[in-house]
Amino acid sequence: MTTQRRQPNLLLILCDDLGYSDIEPYGGSIPTPAINRMAGEGLVATDYYAPANICTPSRAGILTGRYPVRTGLGYEVIFPAEDRCLPLTERTIAHALKPDYVSGLFGKWHLGHADPDWLPTRYGFDTFFGIPYSHDMLPLEIYDADAASGRVTSSPADFPTLQQQFYAHAETFIEANRDRPFFVELALSAPHLPEHPFGEFKGTSDAGPYGDVVREIDSIVGRLLDKLNELGLDRDTVVLFTSDNGPWFEGSSTPLRDRKGGTAYDGGYRVPFIAWAPGRIEPGSTTDAIICGIDVLPTFCGLAGIDLPQGVEIDGRDISAVLTSGAPSPHDEILLFNNEDVVGVRTQEWKYVSHAYYRGLKVNMERAGFAELYAIARDVTESYSVAEIYPEVTLDMQKRLRQARATFAPFRLGAPPFFQQLMAGGTFRRQD
Repeated sequence: MTTQRRQPNLLLILCDDLGYSDIEPYGGSIPTPAINRMAGEGLVATDYYAPANICTPSRAGILTGRYPVRTGLGYEVIFPAEDRCLPLTERTIAHALKPDYVSGLFGKWHLGHADPDWLPTRYGFDTFFGIPYSHDMLPLEIYDADAASGRVTSSPADFPTLQQQFYAHAETFIEANRDRPFFVELALSAPHLPEHPFGEFKGTSDAGPYGDVVREIDSIVGRLLDKLNELGLDRDTVVLFTSDNGPWFEGSSTPLRDRKGGTAYDGGYRVPFIAWAPGRIEPGSTTDAIICGIDVLPTFCGLAGIDLPQGVEIDGRDISAVLTSGAPSPHDEILLFNNEDVVGVRTQEWKYVSHAYYRGLKVNMERAGFAELYAIARDVTESYSVAEIYPEVTLDMQKRLRQARATFAPFRLGAPPFFQQLMAGGTFRRQD
C-alpha cells in the first residue's frame, strides 16, 4: 500500500431502502457492473448493520456516530406535518471535519424540516442540494442552500430526474473542490418507493421499475468512480457505498430474515457496505467483522487524522483498520433498536432477539417463553434458535440486553406528539 499525499477526500453514497441482495456483489440478480467494479477494486463487508431499521433514526446515527436514541430522533420517521429536527447541539461528520474539509450533502436529508434552522448548512455542511424527506412524502421541494452566503432557494421536485440532479450537483462540487479535502454525502432517495427510473434506464432490468432504479444507481456509482479517476483523485479518496436500512415492499433481503421496519431480525438492518480506496484497501477483499453505520463518523475522523467531537458520547468505532488491513471488529457487540427500544444484540458469533412483530403487534418473545438465540455466523437466516443448546451464551446475551436497556433508558422520549395524536385517533396502532 502506498502513502497518501494528503488527507483523503471522504465520500459516502447512501441509498434509500436498498436490500442486502439487490446488487450483484451480494448475490443479487439485477446487473450492477459499476458496483461490481467498486467491490472488485475495494472491500465488501458482509456483516454491516445500519443504525436503525427505518430512515430517520438510521441517518441520525450515521451522521452523528451515536445510537439514534441519543439524538432525540429514535422514534419512527419524521413526517411532513411534524416539527422534529436533529438538535443543533449534535455534532455531525461535517462538523467534525471542520475546518480541514469542505462538505456538501446532495440528496435526501430527513432529519427535520420545520424548524427555521433545519437546513444541513446549519449542521456543518457548506452546501446542500436536495429534498427534506423521502420522495413519497408531499409536498416535495428541492432546496439549494449555501452556508457562506446564506442563500436558500427552492423549486418543485421533478421526480424522474431527482437522482440525476443529486449526482450532477455532487460532481460539480467535487470538481470545484478538487484541490482541497472534501466530504460528500450523496444521499440518493432511491430505490425507495415509488420508483421513478430516469428515461434511459426504463425497462433495462427484469425486476420492473425497482430493478431499473437500481441500474440507475449503479450507473451513478460508475460515473462517480470515473470522475475521481479523471480528476486524478482516486488515490486520495475513500468512497463508502451503503443503504440506510433494508428493503421495504420491494427489493431483496435474501438470505436474511425480515425487511425494513422489522423488529430485530437482520433483514431490516443488515445492508450492503462496500469500501473503495485505491492504494489503501486491498482490491477484492472481504470482511465479516461486525460493523455499523455509527462507525462512519469515527472512521472518517481517523482517516483524516482529526480528533472526535468533544462533549458528546460517540458509540461508533474507527473501523479503518478493518477496511485497510483485515483487522477484527473493534466492537464487542452491536445493539439493534426498534424505535427507542433495544430489541437485539449482535456479537461476532451470536445474535439475540427479544421481540418480533406478529399481526401488527410487537410480541415480547421472552415473556412468551421463547428465548431466541441464533448462531448467526452459521445460521444467517435466523431460522433456528439454539438457546437451549447454549444456555451460558443465552444468559450472557440476555445480560447484555438488560445492560443496554439500562444504559439507554434515560434517553427515551416516547412517542412524539404527532404519533400520540395518530394513536389517539386510532389511525396508528401502538406496537409496544
